[in-house]
Amino acid sequence: MKEEELEIAGLRVVSVGEPELAEQVVVLLHGFAMTPRDLSPFAHSLRAPAWFLFPDGPLAAEPSGRAWWHIDAKLRDAALLQGPRDFAVQHPPDLPAARAQLVALVTALSPRVGTRPLILGGFSQGAMLTCDTVLRSSFDLSAMVLLSGSRIAFDEWEPLLPNGRLDRLPTLVAHGSADADLAFAAGTALRDCLVASGADVTWQPFEQGHEIPLVVWRTLKKFLANVPRARPFRSP
Repeated sequence: MKEEELEIAGLRVVSVGEPELAEQVVVLLHGFAMTPRDLSPFAHSLRAPAWFLFPDGPLAAEPSGRAWWHIDAKLRDAALLQGPRDFAVQHPPDLPAARAQLVALVTALSPRVGTRPLILGGFSQGAMLTCDTVLRSSFDLSAMVLLSGSRIAFDEWEPLLPNGRLDRLPTLVAHGSADADLAFAAGTALRDCLVASGADVTWQPFEQGHEIPLVVWRTLKKFLANVPRARPFRSP
């Protein structure tokens, strides 16, 4: 599959696939201290009829890679000593800016997406940003993919969840039962709140840790193949 680097809405983006020939457009956000190149090889292995886009987080992460919002490395290490985390009560100061950048990316993409299905998702920090942005934005989405994520700023989510934004939205949620970074309970709580808000959730637990094992990519391949064309993308 064709791979190249683009700049969209001020973000560096790794593009995999044929933009004009693909049947759907898939935007996947990397996690904390990762880069798009950590995820882009999976697009080749999936061999889905999709145009995959992997944007680069706007901030440098410690000790390496990129981030969607700043996380202090020392505080993170100290928190992990207490066990796997749940971000539900956290309100990162950089989160609104990251959300605005993701909306700008989707807006800039809209002419090239056209009426094709748009699937938005991410891993870990990228999954949290995805769900937070979808809940607070107005653009139509065909499906959502949340890999090893958590709720975030949940007190702000609660009044948004019943508004029908996620009603019947196909959503893949995956989480590892041995995740030492984001607690498995954080993943199941994310799943449960999405189900309660009307999302059509595909739940994929797995036995490994904070990672994307083969079983998740097999589920993702099947999930993408079943995204309905009845929910085409409409511009913000």
